[in-house]
Amino acid sequence: MSYDLTGKVKLVMDAKTISDKFTVREFVVTVEDGNYPQDIALQFVNDKVSLLDNLQVGQEVTVSFDIRGREYNGRYFNNLNAWKLQAGEAAAPAPAAGEKPPVADKDVPADFDEYEDDIPF
Repeated sequence: MSYDLTGKVKLVMDAKTISDKFTVREFVVTVEDGNYPQDIALQFVNDKVSLLDNLQVGQEVTVSFDIRGREYNGRYFNNLNAWKLQAGEAAAPAPAAGEKPPVADKDVPADFDEYEDDIPF
């Protein structure tokens, strides 16, 4: 079965080499789902790990993936194995705590400097 999800990249981890024939690289996509956004962890394996090389945090993506399940020592595990990635434009980085977000030049009046000393307090 194949599924798709669209969201913003929250985290891209480094590739992990499990064996000489198996490499995995995980990433997290935040999907808006009503009032509660969901952070979905997915992974690329082997030759697909390089698809994450140019991905940036905050970038909008659509990911195609399969669900894989297995049993180990009486416990059951699921993986979301991605196989296709369509990246949109990167979002501007979020401002740090206490920092004002950047203002686009189009939002600033041309005569802004004239009013700098007119603040009544």
